[in-house]
Amino acid sequence: MSKAEATGWEKEAEEIRQRHQWAEAMGGEEAVRLRHEKGFLTVRERIAGIADRGSFQEVGKLTGKGEYDQNGKIVKVIPAPYVMGIAEIDGRPVAIGGEDTTVRGGTSWGHGRRKGGQGGFIDDLAHSYRIPLIRLIDGYGGGVASAKRGFTVFPGHTNDPGVNVAELLGMVPVVSAVLGIAAGGPALRAVMSHWSVMVKNSTIFASGPPIVERGLGQKVTKEELGGHRVAVDKAGTIDNTAASEQECFAMIRRFLSYLPTNVWQLPPFVPTDDPVDRCEDELIRIVPREARKPYNMKKVLEMVVDRGSLFEIQQTYGRSAITALARMGGYTVGIIANNPMVGGRIDVKSARKQAHLIELCDCFHIPIIFFMDVPGFMIGKESEEAAILREGARAIHAKCQATVPIISVVTRKCYGMGGGVGIDKYGLDFKVAWPSGEWGSLAVEGGVSAQYKREIQSAPDPKQREKELEAELKKITSPFLTAEAFAVEDLIDPRQTRPYLCRFVKAMQPRLATELGPKAKYGVRP
Repeated sequence: MSKAEATGWEKEAEEIRQRHQWAEAMGGEEAVRLRHEKGFLTVRERIAGIADRGSFQEVGKLTGKGEYDQNGKIVKVIPAPYVMGIAEIDGRPVAIGGEDTTVRGGTSWGHGRRKGGQGGFIDDLAHSYRIPLIRLIDGYGGGVASAKRGFTVFPGHTNDPGVNVAELLGMVPVVSAVLGIAAGGPALRAVMSHWSVMVKNSTIFASGPPIVERGLGQKVTKEELGGHRVAVDKAGTIDNTAASEQECFAMIRRFLSYLPTNVWQLPPFVPTDDPVDRCEDELIRIVPREARKPYNMKKVLEMVVDRGSLFEIQQTYGRSAITALARMGGYTVGIIANNPMVGGRIDVKSARKQAHLIELCDCFHIPIIFFMDVPGFMIGKESEEAAILREGARAIHAKCQATVPIISVVTRKCYGMGGGVGIDKYGLDFKVAWPSGEWGSLAVEGGVSAQYKREIQSAPDPKQREKELEAELKKITSPFLTAEAFAVEDLIDPRQTRPYLCRFVKAMQPRLATELGPKAKYGVRP
């Protein structure tokens, strides 16, 4: 043996390599095979499916529980049930981690410092480096077995100082993907994000069927409790559904493409070959003259934004509103549009999703464009019992707190408190309208009967008098009269919507560049 070999560290380097192999084997061949048979990927396969090829640098790979022989020689290491590190997506750095369900079912691990999950290193890394955090969630939270350490801990307790999750959400994009089961703490982490997605064969709930049955006597399946039809479509707990894990990975990459790396940067500009002066002739005919006749608002959006850039969020929840990210001339914008295909009124669910998108856009310096055709808040007994006034007020509150530029395009109706959600009276108050636009506290139809009830009832022919009053008021509700008074900034040919908006979105960028950093919030939500 040469002197160089005698003084080198080859033996220890070989042990590192061996320990890496044990970590890469995860819970063993049988555990991996069972995962695949159930239709799920392993956490290492998931990270490889999301990140740029070869970009993943694992951290804490040697963490685990070592087994030693009588001579103190390492025999095997059972890895910790969490894999994490840094990677790149489209060349931009991210922090990424997820539960390894082949080890202990991905349940929390009792060492002094956590790699991820409930607090832990991966959150601190994203916070410290100011890079997006991707959570790949597949596991249960803590259980009664944690008492084996000799004491029980308080909920949410961790030995790590850790970063405050609210602070983290105010600094970097946080994405959560439910890729199997999310129960307890992992379920809450899935919700504590800017955007979330779940694969159709996944489930999410606060507590699983055995605990529900024991506590309430209800027998339910995992799917009935927290399948995607419940979590995404009905409850809005998770934002979007993916048909497969591969589709989920593509959606994560796409969502992050609209956002900056952190709040000290602007969203990336994406060059487009879609001309900013493109005009669509169909827009001049798409709004019917019959006020009650619906039309396809999503089609309007697709004709106005950069081709192929519309990324809808919470598509199946609160369907009276459409919320999305998109691009105009290569710049990221937030889109909130009323959906006349389902009435367009703001109900509790659509109010919640609007408030969330406003806050997302404001956090990451993304201007907002409203496309408005709203008769008002949802009315009726059920709506009042569901607290439409409070949820609507929260949407207005979110809009009032936003500091990003807002443009409102009134395509048809803009009435009452519902109209107040999309009109920025506390900023530039920049609103434009199509010639089909109409607005006010109440629609003339219906509003006349409420405002002039006595006069109508006392008339010789009440129906005739109601029609006469409606005709009188219709004369002064012309959008051209509002434009003459500069109470609306512009009336535009619907075909000119894209060029008009693209010019202003580009003009907003210098202002946005002066407002970088975390947003200070004030007051108490209604």
